[in-house]
Amino acid sequence: MKTLWKSVRITVAFCIFFSVFYILVLWIFAQFAGPNKGNAEVLTLNGKAVGAANVGQMFTEDIYFWGRPSCAGDGYDASSSAGSNKGPANEEYLAEVEARIDTFLLHHPYLQRKEVPAEMVTASASGLDPDITPASAYVQVKRVAEARGMDEATVRDIVDKAVEKPLLGLFGTVKVNVLKLNIALEKANGK
Repeated sequence: MKTLWKSVRITVAFCIFFSVFYILVLWIFAQFAGPNKGNAEVLTLNGKAVGAANVGQMFTEDIYFWGRPSCAGDGYDASSSAGSNKGPANEEYLAEVEARIDTFLLHHPYLQRKEVPAEMVTASASGLDPDITPASAYVQVKRVAEARGMDEATVRDIVDKAVEKPLLGLFGTVKVNVLKLNIALEKANGK
């Protein structure tokens, strides 16, 4: 009986520790070491909030850069964040990827099939990925420039400025935040 009560006390102590103190430690760490003090970075355009930098959004018009496809709900639905759980040999998954490639090529007729970046036709694990690689952004420059009536060099320069390097050159990957890029594009285009 003595061992039982000791086990119950240890279990209660661990429950309190992991449900309160552990979360408190993570929150304090985020306040000092996390970007934006651990909070979402809300982006604005012309004084209006247009989204959070750390959650992807669906852009489908040719005047915008597109992010990765999303399998979360109807697309970028944070309440349904998850991958599709379909393997690379799944017929339905392969058909989805082929349809995405065809759509991408329809909007980018200057590309060959082998030039379509894999990340632009495959969904991320969370379905909320806000970033793409610089290569995926550069492949869209011509489409966006033509749709906006802008010079390709100007749009490429906007992408160059939107490229984010790894923290200290070590932590993370080189990436482009799609929402930040589209906001910079809107500002450059005078909208």
